Amino acid sequence: MSIIKLHSTYFKKYISEEKIAEAVDSMVEQITEDCKGETPVFVGILNGSFMLVADLVRKYNYNCTVSFVKLASYVGTSSTGKIKQLVGLNEDLEGKTVIILEDIIDTGNTLQEIYDIFSGRKLKQLKIATLFFKPDVFKKELKIDYIGIPIPDKFIIGYGLDYDGLGRNLASIYQLTTPPKMKNIVLFGPPGAGKGTQADMLKKKYNLLHISTGDVFRSNINNKTELGILAKSFMDNGNLVPDEVTINMLKAEVDKNSNANGFIFDGFPRTKSQAKALDEFLEEKGEIVSGMIALEVPENLLVTRLLERGKISGRIDDQDESKIRNRFNEYNTKTAVLKDYYQIQGKYFGANGVGTIDDITIRLSEIIDQL
Repeated sequence: MSIIKLHSTYFKKYISEEKIAEAVDSMVEQITEDCKGETPVFVGILNGSFMLVADLVRKYNYNCTVSFVKLASYVGTSSTGKIKQLVGLNEDLEGKTVIILEDIIDTGNTLQEIYDIFSGRKLKQLKIATLFFKPDVFKKELKIDYIGIPIPDKFIIGYGLDYDGLGRNLASIYQLTTPPKMKNIVLFGPPGAGKGTQADMLKKKYNLLHISTGDVFRSNINNKTELGILAKSFMDNGNLVPDEVTINMLKAEVDKNSNANGFIFDGFPRTKSQAKALDEFLEEKGEIVSGMIALEVPENLLVTRLLERGKISGRIDDQDESKIRNRFNEYNTKTAVLKDYYQIQGKYFGANGVGTIDDITIRLSEIIDQL
């Protein structure tokens, strides 16, 4: 994910997992060169450095020892400048080379405290390594021996760094960003659940645009757009329209309405790959899927409802119970995958789809109002 939400704050991806690994490799290479014939003591500063320490010492192919100490100066998204007491280092370091491993150095207040603490330990030498360094706010005349990635003075999370306790487990680095402006809903429901009806109700209530995959396909084919002609060529040959074509149709529809308050996506995404593509497309615009809402209705009730609808509409696919059941099997298979995908992001919401149109709209609105 390129945009995430922790507590009520949004962050966008800033430094990839691959770039971090390259920086760690470079630091290991420099340390290895400087510590030939020695057994350095790596000292990680908790809590933020635990991922750096784990990756760095695994890549260091010579003898070393590892310890951790705790020094904390952060509250929320800003540094207080107040350093807490050192905890955790009790071994004799006299005559040894100690390499401090820091997750990030900004003002240098923590670094100064470290220098003061180790000044009376009779070390052979003290070296400082930090994965991230903010040169614009560094205030101390202190040497930093190994720097992974210099960065601007912006608050970051991930790879051990947190925001009020969250985000340390992220493999990449994220930085503060502005909240998304759109409300984008993925509306899901089995055949006959009333998805289209509810989409019409909700788009009026929340001033959103309803994008139905079926309508978009028909529009492109009827208007003989380039994508419509391409899609029809697959359909005429009895083949499924590739994800790329479907996604490009949806992108074009969104781009035509870039000033919208948000979108209700109906019938899309249908697969995990489509869901990822939608995420990536919206994130390029600084937006996200706000939530996936699935209308939940007992299958037997829907079968009865569709058979009755078939008598009135004349739709062949609503007149054969076995075909209707097959449609449900397909829906359940696809929904299970998408449910897991959105649940991991905390964006899946099930809603009781039994009742009057107004009752169901109220239930859906209660979910949307919380997004």
